[in-house]
Amino acid sequence: MSSFQEGKDCLGWEASDASGVLSPYHFKRRSISADDISVKITYCGTCYGDVIYTRNKHEDSKYPVVPSHEIAGILQEVGSNVQRFKIGDPVGVETYINSCRNCDECNEGLEVQCPNGMVPIINAVDVDGTITKGGSSFIVVIERYCYKIPENYPLALAAPLLCSGITVYTPMIHYKMNQPGKSPGVIGLGGLGHMAVDFGKAFGVDFSTSISKKEEALNVLGADKFVVSTDEEEMKALSRTLNFIIDSASGDHPFDPYMSLLQTNGLFVMVCYPKEVKLDPLSLFTGMRLITGSFTGGTKLTQEMSDFCAANKIYPEIEVMPIEYAYEAFERMLKGDVKYRL
Repeated sequence: MSSFQEGKDCLGWEASDASGVLSPYHFKRRSISADDISVKITYCGTCYGDVIYTRNKHEDSKYPVVPSHEIAGILQEVGSNVQRFKIGDPVGVETYINSCRNCDECNEGLEVQCPNGMVPIINAVDVDGTITKGGSSFIVVIERYCYKIPENYPLALAAPLLCSGITVYTPMIHYKMNQPGKSPGVIGLGGLGHMAVDFGKAFGVDFSTSISKKEEALNVLGADKFVVSTDEEEMKALSRTLNFIIDSASGDHPFDPYMSLLQTNGLFVMVCYPKEVKLDPLSLFTGMRLITGSFTGGTKLTQEMSDFCAANKIYPEIEVMPIEYAYEAFERMLKGDVKYRL
């Protein structure tokens, strides 16, 4: 029998089947334990991951599914062992809410790579045996997996940092893309891609390529160059000029044309989720190029990124709408009718 007690009533918006239609849903969160905090959620971001779970795209959805995995709010209750936070603090919750806390990855602050059971904020089994649920009226989470939002940073803008922001920040730091004199490119200027451009500008590096939104890329985000990937002459002119490429394009797309843009020992980092990846081996052999993947980040980098964004005034481009229109938000996202983040 679980030692966790049933806690307070919570209101979320749930999908009960693969149609993805969302309806009001009342459920109980667990009472906080000594190491827990309770966060009153004020904003939660949307991304394609929410569509995957609500519409059973991976055929593993545990209905009812309460989506959203980038959360910002105000701390409203603390357990007796909590040291880093106090009631009233602005805080954020990322894409996962637990891990084994005992492996090499966890000990190095790479909890998101925990091989023994990283627990996503949605559609997984929580410590009390219930299925994890995302954006709702409040959330109970272990202190370790919560982040202090700097006092001067708007909470509506903080929410997207906890998924789209950390997803691109992690490989940029890990692979030293933040070094001046480097030349990275970004594919796709959606919720993830536009944050990669923002970070690149703050790091003092040059971002050079995207596949859409030319005017906004240059005039709003401040990218240095814009290249239309279907223009053979523009792509040829950029051949072997980039040190890194971050691929954030959510749909299926070719990879070989972009690999040709990398210099010798260039690195291609996927933070997207296409159905398949097809490459001509020569794309790797020529120039000894590398391809890798990355998603979100560990607790250490997530807090570092939050502080970095506040210090450098890096703000996601967002649109805010009431939670009652969450299903419409997902529909707009699928139609490409969302600029950056909702």
